[in-house]
Amino acid sequence: MPYVLITPARNEAKFIEGTIESVAQQTVLPEKWVIVNDGSTDDTGATAERCASQYRWIEVVNLPVRRERNFAAKVYAFKAGQERLAGIDYKVIGNLDADVTLERDHFEFLMGRFREDPDLGVAGTIFREPGYCSETDSFEGQNYVSGQCQIFRRECFEMIGGYTPSEPGGIDWMAVTTARMMGWKTRSFRERCFYHHRVLGTANHNKIGKSFTYGKKDYYMGGHPLWEVFRCTYQLRKRPFIIGGAMLFAGYFTAMLKGEKRVVSDDLRRFHRREQMMKLRAVLSSLAKFKKIDSFGLLPVAQPTRPQHTTAEDIQS
Repeated sequence: MPYVLITPARNEAKFIEGTIESVAQQTVLPEKWVIVNDGSTDDTGATAERCASQYRWIEVVNLPVRRERNFAAKVYAFKAGQERLAGIDYKVIGNLDADVTLERDHFEFLMGRFREDPDLGVAGTIFREPGYCSETDSFEGQNYVSGQCQIFRRECFEMIGGYTPSEPGGIDWMAVTTARMMGWKTRSFRERCFYHHRVLGTANHNKIGKSFTYGKKDYYMGGHPLWEVFRCTYQLRKRPFIIGGAMLFAGYFTAMLKGEKRVVSDDLRRFHRREQMMKLRAVLSSLAKFKKIDSFGLLPVAQPTRPQHTTAEDIQS
């Protein structure tokens, strides 16, 4: 499964060298990797060019310097990278952020999953970052593929129209959810993992501000209010305790009360809400079943450990 990568990189001089080394050590290399220096104001472009000069399959594209940072610009940078793929026969295309490091067989593993399942449209793996693991801490589930390393079957990517520009964010979420709406399978595999060096959402915000922004984003993406209450309640027990869930709640319902414009189509919003309600019913059903079993005393109870026979020789030893 020949694949290509595109990396929109803005002010990632601190991490991009590690990312390039990580890809260069892969057991299966990409046909081409386009790194787009997206108007950085630091040494991202110079660092990328210095590292990439060792590899003929890496190309660095420099866009004009700009001060603002938003997610719509990332889409435009990605499209600038796509323009450099003309004439390459690839089956899989991926977005790779410039602040991650991967296991050596990361892409070999994912290409194998695409070969095995022709209905697999979007694939990725779990990830870790300081104080967080998406396998245990994420609220999205295995159908969601995180945008830091999001890999598409080419046919799927073209069918969904690629990434959709959205200044508030959610471009990776919209892509993977649209793929499912169009009948493709999407999967975040647990057998591999990558490390994300910058904590999600902290490029422009601290951790508290990030929670508020994520709440607003949940509204922009068309999330159901009932699901948001459930999610916020769950987040109360996650770091930062109490305040993280409270700020998530505040962000969503502030945007709702203001009547702010959503960035998704009506079809995608309805599909998203159906998925949320199906998941919520499944969770509540599982909890109800658990409580019912517990009320009948059928849950296993830990048995006390029986003391071992002790001899005089044991005591002496």
